[in-house]
Amino acid sequence: MNPKIIQNKIFNIKSEEEFNNLALEVFDYQYKNNPIYNEYVKLICKDLNKIKHYKDIPFLPIEFFRSHKVISADVKAQCVFGSSGTTNELKSLHYVSDISLYQKAAEVSFEARYGNIADYTILALLPSYAERSDSSLIYMINHFISKSNYQDDCGFYHENHSLLLKKLEQLKSKSSQKTLLIGVSFALLDLAEKINFSLENIIVMETGGMKGKRKEIIREELHAILCKKFGVEYIHSEYGMTELLSQAYSNKNGIYKCPPQMKVLTREFNDPLSINESGKSGGVNIIDLANINSCSFIATQDMGKCYPDGPFEITGRFDYSDTRGCNLMVE
Repeated sequence: MNPKIIQNKIFNIKSEEEFNNLALEVFDYQYKNNPIYNEYVKLICKDLNKIKHYKDIPFLPIEFFRSHKVISADVKAQCVFGSSGTTNELKSLHYVSDISLYQKAAEVSFEARYGNIADYTILALLPSYAERSDSSLIYMINHFISKSNYQDDCGFYHENHSLLLKKLEQLKSKSSQKTLLIGVSFALLDLAEKINFSLENIIVMETGGMKGKRKEIIREELHAILCKKFGVEYIHSEYGMTELLSQAYSNKNGIYKCPPQMKVLTREFNDPLSINESGKSGGVNIIDLANINSCSFIATQDMGKCYPDGPFEITGRFDYSDTRGCNLMVE
């Protein structure tokens, strides 16, 4: 299989059958070309002939992105994205062979939910990411800004709330100009304490958590506070991570929808190699076909629930000590 051929197909998937066929092709390529994934599959899967559907494909525990270099043997990394991590914790690293593939995946993911990115003014409130040169989120927002028809109004505001509030007040009356305010949760709460006008014509989107800056609260409480303070009916959410090239978005109630190249499943809590039926809570497994030269099949540390036809929600995270169940190769 030529990965370039797959890249031309994954963003135009129209059916479950197409997704399944491409997922099996990507699995075959990654099994044969990714040494880490190959070794892991051999340890847990004794009969490859039984893999007839994407639900049968082995999912690599996300911890491997911390402990190993997850990339096809025949390609070189064009860039490396890193997770935030703590001083006592290994960073998760995603070796990206083609940055244009990340750009395309991010565009398709956003536009599948919100339409043409060029129509949006992008305002970013991401102070915890600002100092990190390897942040995939910062790269994505910069790319979105470069595509916007309103670049003069776009920008990162970090902790400059007064300047951001002034810009928001200017833009809220421009109903024909779509505006996206995307921020990490604690920064949006900080801003909400200072705002005294409604953002009814602006999309407010949270991503990430409190990053140790505030007490963690459940999503429903966070969204209720932000809705009241910002005067909006719903808070939108972005779900992405260092280890993925694609993102899922929610426009209300924390229910995410995937772009064509991405699918979310849940696994049994007590049997991490078994996939749940729709509607049952479990550990979150993600298929991201854009991860063509790293690994497209990832068992994350998130907990969630999937619904018929693809939507999903995130309900929590495993405690770190509980995420080592499939650590056959973790040193």
